[in-house]
Amino acid sequence: QVQLVESGGGLVQAGGSLRLSCATSGLTFNSFAVAWFRQVPGQERIFVAVVAWDGEYTAYADSVKGRFSISRDSAKNMVFLQMNSLQPEDTAVYYCAARRGGVSWWEHEYDYWGQGTQVTVSS
Repeated sequence: QVQLVESGGGLVQAGGSLRLSCATSGLTFNSFAVAWFRQVPGQERIFVAVVAWDGEYTAYADSVKGRFSISRDSAKNMVFLQMNSLQPEDTAVYYCAARRGGVSWWEHEYDYWGQGTQVTVSS
């Protein structure tokens, strides 16, 4: 049974930092690309960042480039999202998602999802 469990969300002031974690189990970790998406109530879930199966390739949404950094630890089967210089517009529920094979920016191409973790940035 594949599971993805996010953690690390919370309340932070603008300009602050958070580090999200995505713990995976039940999948061959080094065969999967893993991405972060985020969703504001009433809006679509949107792409934030993705890391390839081998960690050699990463990509980011324009809105987070230079502020967020995605990484993976194959020994722990985990993926991280370091978020710096957070702004109120970063407030959302953040989800990690996994897909076998190459990276994708498209939500519908991901096979497995976590339950999400809330990030709230106050002004």
